Amino acid sequence: MTPTGAQKRLVIVGATGMVGSYALRYALDHPAVGGVTAIGRKPAGVTHPKLNEVLHQDFADCSALAGALSGQDAAIFCLGVYTGSVPDAELRRITVDYTVEFARVLRASSPNATFAFLSGGGADPTGRSRMAFARYKGEAENALAAAGFPRVYMFRPAYIYPAQPRREPNFSYRLLRAIYPAFRVLFPNQVIRADDLARTMVDVAVRGTGEGRTLVLENRDIQAIVALPIASR
Repeated sequence: MTPTGAQKRLVIVGATGMVGSYALRYALDHPAVGGVTAIGRKPAGVTHPKLNEVLHQDFADCSALAGALSGQDAAIFCLGVYTGSVPDAELRRITVDYTVEFARVLRASSPNATFAFLSGGGADPTGRSRMAFARYKGEAENALAAAGFPRVYMFRPAYIYPAQPRREPNFSYRLLRAIYPAFRVLFPNQVIRADDLARTMVDVAVRGTGEGRTLVLENRDIQAIVALPIASR
């Protein structure tokens, strides 16, 4: 399907992950999106006339993606890994190096594209945090802010609640899922549903917010957008 002049071309990286999979499905149904390029290591398991799926194994070198990334209007980058699931060096490589390399090729291929980055609550651009995840997300944010994109959105969700049952990656996530009903009531600004986060990322990437070139969206900001009527987003 070829997008009309009013529709957007959107790239989603990490479309098989929890947030990325929702973003893919929402983008395919979005009236302002005319075409979606999903980039990942394995098929997303979705067929749709708007979808162009590109399999790519080595995110340390995204040069081969230059053609697929040409002429894109926005990118939603959801590629990531859970803290503790890989060694520290691998965590940094996935969180920082892969993000920077993809952004390099996207910027060269589509210099006017918007970049929406799935960061995380507590991301620390100063690099002083004791938590490796926070330092690395902050480092990636700094690189994206300096990459030259006309608009960059850093999404910093707190606990992301899986809207559909899944096998949780560790005990902490199993516990959070179990206590989510009470946690959501007691700490509403510390949770966000995965599907709500995905929809917000797509809406913001496609339509913008009317604010500055680089915008950090904390969990409370994401929740505020979710609460808006659809026509106002």
